[in-house]
Amino acid sequence: MKKRLIPLICIYLISISILSACTTASEDFLSFEDSAVSVAFSTDTLLTKADYFSDGLVIVTEEENSGEDANLDSGASLLINRTDKELIYADNVYDRFYPASLTKLMTALVVLKHGELTDSVTISYNASHITEPGAKLCGFKEGDIIPLEALLKSLLIYSGNDAAVAIADHMSGSVEAFVRMMNEEAGTIGAVHTNFVNPSGLHDDNQYTTAYDIYLMFNELLGYDTFRSIIATDSYTASYQDMRGNSIEKTFQATNQYLTGKSELPQGLTAIGGKTGTTRKAGNCLVLLSKDSADKEYISVILKAANSETLYDQMSYLMSFAVK
Repeated sequence: MKKRLIPLICIYLISISILSACTTASEDFLSFEDSAVSVAFSTDTLLTKADYFSDGLVIVTEEENSGEDANLDSGASLLINRTDKELIYADNVYDRFYPASLTKLMTALVVLKHGELTDSVTISYNASHITEPGAKLCGFKEGDIIPLEALLKSLLIYSGNDAAVAIADHMSGSVEAFVRMMNEEAGTIGAVHTNFVNPSGLHDDNQYTTAYDIYLMFNELLGYDTFRSIIATDSYTASYQDMRGNSIEKTFQATNQYLTGKSELPQGLTAIGGKTGTTRKAGNCLVLLSKDSADKEYISVILKAANSETLYDQMSYLMSFAVK
């Protein structure tokens, strides 16, 4: 019963946000009271806030969303004990930010829910002709034939923007059609303060999210063993063919510094994996899955850090709260 309520709940939440006509996601946030909340599913239905989230998600109230640690001065910070369903730290988690390559989380979710990883994908013209300066590319050429699973790994491990466009064109016929699927999936999981315009995260003023919505996407993805395996990989060699049938291999290094050994978490914690994102306007972003010595899992998010060094310094500092 609760599973069937989720799409209706999302429509209700979206309508509340539209009616409020707010300009920031923090103002759009729907506050739940401890008392029962009436929702027009039927004339005699009363739902408490627990009914809104049937999968044991952690809810952050407005009162809890005001972390005041001076060492965490990035745009938004969030730390959740996923095992015990407990909030540890939250600051600005409903404020709107550009997602950069954290966008690829939703691209991956669409692939895992609706794609066939054994598909052979022919690299499209659009995927092989991304011209935005500084865009991270795997270097796939038009006509290359590569398994969808290899594209997914290249997308998540190396954050290749050409992999994102290739996936979109293969699965939906166009980026625009694929983006509609992304936004539908966002609504399904309750990420109602997010809007996608492309599958890669290359900057667009109309593409935005919140730290809490990133938590919802990442938490949903952790239900897929394939995703867990991919984000824990520090490098990946893709094997595929060019348009003439010649075999090609390319090795891609992870962008996550906890996996490459450049950064370390506090003692007692182990980084499992995550997703990075960086653009000039989004700043440096990271969502991370880690565990402690008791195998309790934590999801942590930092959005809009000033630079890479600050991002990892603040993420490590934030994670220290998990072992205090």
